[in-house]
Amino acid sequence: MQLLAIELDINEKLCLRNPQRTDLGRKMLKHSILLLDEIGFERFTFKKLAEHMGSTEASVYRYFENKHLLLLYLLNWYWEWVRFSIDLRLINIKEPKEKLRLVIGTLLDTTKRNARVEFIDEDVLHRIVVLEGTKAYHTKEVDEQNREGFFMAYKMLCQRIAEILAEINPEFPYPRTLAINLLDMANNHTYYAAHLPRLTDVKQNENVLQQIEKLLNFFAFRLILPEQAAQERPSDQQMLPTTRRNAHPAKRTEEHVPNGSTTTGST
Repeated sequence: MQLLAIELDINEKLCLRNPQRTDLGRKMLKHSILLLDEIGFERFTFKKLAEHMGSTEASVYRYFENKHLLLLYLLNWYWEWVRFSIDLRLINIKEPKEKLRLVIGTLLDTTKRNARVEFIDEDVLHRIVVLEGTKAYHTKEVDEQNREGFFMAYKMLCQRIAEILAEINPEFPYPRTLAINLLDMANNHTYYAAHLPRLTDVKQNENVLQQIEKLLNFFAFRLILPEQAAQERPSDQQMLPTTRRNAHPAKRTEEHVPNGSTTTGST
């Protein structure tokens, strides 16, 4: 299969040398993703990375000053890849609602392995984004790093989604808020389903990505088009079961209780 010949535009201040442009740098990115997924960010060191990729610790330091900047680089690569994938998918798409559906689908599709990008496993990188992503900006240095543009890729992705939301409903007052919540929900509910299932309605033993896509579409369209959602929602009368809707108000019925016994009451 032909490899994808692209170089994503990542903030040059994150690295001492662009790892996408050399064989050693691409190997470093590949192995750093695998090792982060295996042992986590806290236990990750450049010495362990060098051993994992069969190189020297000094070679790693020629590309990155520390592991935090390496993590930021990987996250920036992922968010640029998502935005790149969205732009590809939206070519020739004019209808704003269809754009939003495709965007939501793309947020989940880009978590799957793309064999054409040899040095990045998007599936594994997505797990790192889910597990380690907030560690990139929940730090004391966040304001300084923000001034350096270290989170611009994430902001631009959010802005791209917000623009589409504004196309659907120019009067919607919170397009950026909804955009970032869609991004966060895509990651958080993946995590909750796997580790904290009581915090989500997504079931781990079913197709998780398909469930999350349905979840995001549900929230997005009901917030951005509340009047349309209200029209689609059945009336209270329609929502009542047929047997209850047609019952006489004074008629007494049997209601089952959890232990299997019955009790009587008035409808």
